[in-house]
Amino acid sequence: MSGERLSDVLARRVVVLDGGLSTALTAAGHDLSDPLWSARLLLTDPDAIRAAHLAYYRAGAEVAITSSYQATFEGFARRGLGAAETAGLLRDSVALARRAAAEVDGPRWVAASVGPYGAMLADGSEYRGRYGLAPNALESFHRPRIEVLAESGADVLAVETIPDVEEALAVLRVVAGSGVPVWLSYSARGTSTCAGQPLSEAFEAVRGVAEVVAVGVNCCDPADVDEAVSIARRVSGKPVVVYPNSGENWDADARGWTGSPAFEPGRVAGWVAGGARLVGGCCQVGPATIAELAAAVSPGR
Repeated sequence: MSGERLSDVLARRVVVLDGGLSTALTAAGHDLSDPLWSARLLLTDPDAIRAAHLAYYRAGAEVAITSSYQATFEGFARRGLGAAETAGLLRDSVALARRAAAEVDGPRWVAASVGPYGAMLADGSEYRGRYGLAPNALESFHRPRIEVLAESGADVLAVETIPDVEEALAVLRVVAGSGVPVWLSYSARGTSTCAGQPLSEAFEAVRGVAEVVAVGVNCCDPADVDEAVSIARRVSGKPVVVYPNSGENWDADARGWTGSPAFEPGRVAGWVAGGARLVGGCCQVGPATIAELAAAVSPGR
């Protein structure tokens, strides 16, 4: 782990996140057309994951988000893996990022990704929410993975791409009182979650949850970030985390990205002015763009 707690650093300055792990892996020639997405490489080529993390660290990222986004007990069970094997792979996801961090100078942190229920379904429903599950079923889905990742040596849990306030509340019930640092970021469109709830309601959910060290949005259009930052800061009172997509759109049927990139590292000044303290990129944002973003932030490392 880094010498300082991430939450303490956020009180002083902006911290740079990485970009899309799958983006770096695809650029390196890996085929991720699989329901497990990048988590498949935990089974078949873990060193490729370490190399992708290292590419982002070398580009200037201070936080690596692990390959556990789509790594679930249910998903690996479909491949014939038992609970103990899956728990081992979840721990491996953190260890790989930690190994990459050891290869660069300066403070580096590891965020263990906790993806939404929809990511396990691999049907694009993390951009819709409203799964039709009872709250206790969502808690039962998230709890085992969170418990493993909470003991994995990660600096923070990145509860990310959450489309629905109902799912966020289920996760918060799991982590509340645990003492494990968490950031919570929603997938959003405009000023609403992907499930259609106002972001003001979504960000209100974290008030009073001491484990939440930052709240915000990811996997959204860069044009939606400015307003989201303003709402998150005003409503939650916590540091804000933002890492949008390139501006392209995910076609779940074709399993590919469409449209043109619109991610401009120069936008980060506005995000920071609004209260963002964790900034980076998500899908289709690679190491070169993170290098530009890191240069724009100039966090005084």
